[in-house]
Amino acid sequence: MRVFFLIGCVLIILGVIALAVPSFTYFTTDRVADAGFFAIDISRPHTVVTNPIVGGIALAAGIVLAVVGLRSNSA
Repeated sequence: MRVFFLIGCVLIILGVIALAVPSFTYFTTDRVADAGFFAIDISRPHTVVTNPIVGGIALAAGIVLAVVGLRSNSA
């Protein structure tokens, strides 16, 4: 089926990204004090770490689904 091939391609892309970029950080801004004209904001970092095993499993599952999708499409 074409759906297996598309899901496989998405998993391959996500697996490669997870293996290439093991962690990423984003910042949120929180207001800690607000008094009249003065406001104090603080930026807090949040780091998201992906396990390389999860990236490898997503890559392997994507390859399997892509191959199954291509074989069932040709038959």
